[in-house]
Parts: sequence; structure tokens; C-alpha cells
Amino acid sequence: MPQYSLCMQWLHIFLGWLHMVQVFYMLIFLSIANGISLLFFGVDKFKSKKGGYRIAESKLLLSAFVGPFGAYAGMLLFRHKTRKIKFLVVPLFLLIQVILILYFTSFGCL
Repeated sequence: MPQYSLCMQWLHIFLGWLHMVQVFYMLIFLSIANGISLLFFGVDKFKSKKGGYRIAESKLLLSAFVGPFGAYAGMLLFRHKTRKIKFLVVPLFLLIQVILILYFTSFGCL
């Protein structure tokens, strides 16, 4: 078994620590993005009932692309935008994000 220099050992420790930090910040980012997405769908549903300024569908779809778990939960929880054809891509966004998360975590990239 090869002996590593002290510098290489510290580099290995640092890269392991960096990997944990990246995973932590990615989870924080995804949690915030999904929370905002859920909030957008809830606010838009509330505004649709009360008759006020609505959130544009393009913004809802963008938030669904970044935070598909929150968007899909918002669609089901608030029964909002479930009949619109263009919002059928939200479960597809969710599937794509699950595949990417599984891919990156299985290969140690995240």
C-alpha cells in the first residue's frame, strides 16, 4: 500500500470536508427553493380566490423548475393549476431533479 505524504493526507481530509460542505449548502438551497415554490403556489391560489394581482404562470413554472417538490406539493395541497396542460411538466421537473440528485450523490459529485 503506498504511503501518502502529509500534504496529500491533508488534501484528502480537506476534499472530504469540502464535499460535506457542498452537500450541506445544496440541501439548504433546495429546501429554500422548494419552500418558495410551495409559497408561490399557495399565494397564487389565495389571490385567485380573492381577486387580486396574480403571480405570472411563467414565474410559477420557473419556481417549479428550481423547486419541483414544493411546486408539486403546492399543486396537490392547494388544488391549483392541476388542470392546466402546461403545468403537467411539474412532475417531469420533479423526476429530473430526483434523477440528478441520485446521479450526483451516487458518484460522489455532490
